[in-house]
Amino acid sequence: MRWTPRLLTLAALLTFVIPTVSTAAEPTGGWKPSSELGEKLSKRSTDRNGGRTFIGSEQQVPDYTLPELLKTEDGESVETAKAWENVRRPEVLELFRKHVYGRAPVGRPENMTFDVYDVDRTAMDGTATRKQVKITFENRGKSLSVNVVMFVPNDRQGPVPAFLLICNRDRENIDPTRKNKVEYWPAEEIVARGYAAVAFFNGEVDPDHFDEFKNGIHGLYDSEKGRSDDSWATLAAWAWGASRVLDYLETDDSIDAKHVGVVGHSRGGKTSLWAGASDERFAMVVSNNSGCGGAALSMRQFGETVGQINRAFPHWFCDNFSKYNENEQNLPVDQHMLIALSAPRLVYVTSSDEDLWADPYGEFLSAKHASPVWKLFGKTGLGAEEMPALNEPIQQGSIGYHIRSGGHGLTLYDWQQFMNFADKHWKK
Repeated sequence: MRWTPRLLTLAALLTFVIPTVSTAAEPTGGWKPSSELGEKLSKRSTDRNGGRTFIGSEQQVPDYTLPELLKTEDGESVETAKAWENVRRPEVLELFRKHVYGRAPVGRPENMTFDVYDVDRTAMDGTATRKQVKITFENRGKSLSVNVVMFVPNDRQGPVPAFLLICNRDRENIDPTRKNKVEYWPAEEIVARGYAAVAFFNGEVDPDHFDEFKNGIHGLYDSEKGRSDDSWATLAAWAWGASRVLDYLETDDSIDAKHVGVVGHSRGGKTSLWAGASDERFAMVVSNNSGCGGAALSMRQFGETVGQINRAFPHWFCDNFSKYNENEQNLPVDQHMLIALSAPRLVYVTSSDEDLWADPYGEFLSAKHASPVWKLFGKTGLGAEEMPALNEPIQQGSIGYHIRSGGHGLTLYDWQQFMNFADKHWKK
């Protein structure tokens, strides 16, 4: 049978509208999960998972059908970038606001001020300028301040691109004195590569514990009428905070604010993905070991599940998300759709070999199934069908991915790949 242009168009259309159906199968390609680690995961206490056994092998993954990425709620197929941007993207964004992360205040708030209270042009043995900035919010007679630490290369000819880290570990991990240097935020290496290293501590925006949303930024901006089932929760608050740091960076003439990558690890990686989805000013979105509620497909139910994460961290997601505890198949979205919200910008997703809790294969599949949106823009998304081998990054398309040796953490190797990816696509 000869393929005519008409038939080719039909074939292309079918690739967009046929739902993604999966049955259990081992990952194809280079990486395979450890059967020993998978067995240990399966034996973890069922009390943490609502009485269900944790899934630690592909043979236990249920069959599932992913929500259709490129079909509108009216049943229309999305075939152009314009249709994605004007119709489907707003629909998907709204679904995540309603069912997963909640609704944050839109845009830059009033009564926000920036105070640059520390400038040291001799930092890092003279190679960088250190700045510390206090961002203060005021509303209804209350105030809250968030501190930003940044290092900008001195050897520069103009504004430089930047990596903004959402720090979800102790403040010591972003120590402005650099007496405490950790791979989690290798500021010296970032500066040496020609990027500004910027970070803030997420706990200053909103505390990482359930306090009925009385403290932090919720205490300033939540409605006095009370909260609803889709009110913003803590992950959305942290993402909102990242956008406010970007507000400052747009005022700093040493920063190329059109090329800022937002980076997060673990719960910070969940946050960075939502920040990139919510704020299209971020030119690059980096999710490191983000797992459930981040890059991993929820419907696989591998490792950490929707029910388990909601019970363990009731403050991270909006109340509506708990309706899908042990009920993932009824979610109207899945995480490939979250990644797709950053198209056609750059996205980098990482996994690690020993972190089966975060479902590395599910993270890879999300990146793969998000890729058709980049195709609408004439770009390559992930550009790979199979899992790569350990420590062999995929970086040819607009979605980067790697799985590295080791466990749950943000390492120098990870940062090197983020910078390699940015070098390639920002043509540094």
